[in-house]
Amino acid sequence: MSLANILEPLQQPLFTILDTPVSWTEVLGFGSGALCVWLVARQYLANWPIGMANNLFFILLFTQAGLYADAGLQIVFIALALYGWWTWTHGGGPGSGALPVRRTSRTEWTWLITAGVVGTLALTLLLDSATDSTVPFWDALTTALSLTATYGQCRKRFESWWLWIAADVIYVPLYAYKELYLTSLLYVGFMTLCVLGLRRWSRDLAGRPALRVEAVV
Repeated sequence: MSLANILEPLQQPLFTILDTPVSWTEVLGFGSGALCVWLVARQYLANWPIGMANNLFFILLFTQAGLYADAGLQIVFIALALYGWWTWTHGGGPGSGALPVRRTSRTEWTWLITAGVVGTLALTLLLDSATDSTVPFWDALTTALSLTATYGQCRKRFESWWLWIAADVIYVPLYAYKELYLTSLLYVGFMTLCVLGLRRWSRDLAGRPALRVEAVV
C-alpha cells in the first residue's frame, strides 16, 4: 500500500463551510493546534508532542493548498519542538532545572529581526520563481514570523506571544483567501489563546507564583 493510499482518507471531505469542503486533515489540524496552544500557555510539556502531530497534519493540508513555505515550515517546527522539549526540561543546560520565563534581550532581538527580514526576502524570491504560489510574500512573511516566535517559545521568551499574534493577524485572512475557512477560524482562536498565554507568562515575570512545568500524559 502506497503512502498516497494511506493518506487518502484524511483528504476526504467531512463537512462543508461556505460551499467549500472541509477535510479530515483540516479538522485534525484544528483540534491538535488549539490543544497545543492551550498547553503552551499553561507551560505543560505535552504541548511539544501534540504540536508535532499538528505539524504533520498541516504539512499535508498546506501542500494541497499551495502554501509551500508554510508546509516546509512545519518540518522546521518539528525540529524546533524537539529542541524546545529539551530546553523546557533541562533549562538549556545539563543538570539545570526547568526553564524560567524571561524577556528577549537586545542581542536576541537584533538577530531575530535580521533573520526575519532576510528570511522573508529570500523566501519571497524563491516562492515567486520556483513555485506556483499566488501569495509568495505573505507566505514568506508568516513563515519568518512563525520561526522567530517558535524560537522565543522554545527559550520561554515572553515576547514570543507578540510575534505569534502578529503572525496570526496575517494568517486569518490568508487562509480565508485560500478557502481554508476552518483553519482561518482556528487562528482566530489562536490569537485569543495567545492573549491568555501573554497574561499567564506576564504573571511569571511579575514575580507571582510561577506555573510549574508538568508532564501531561
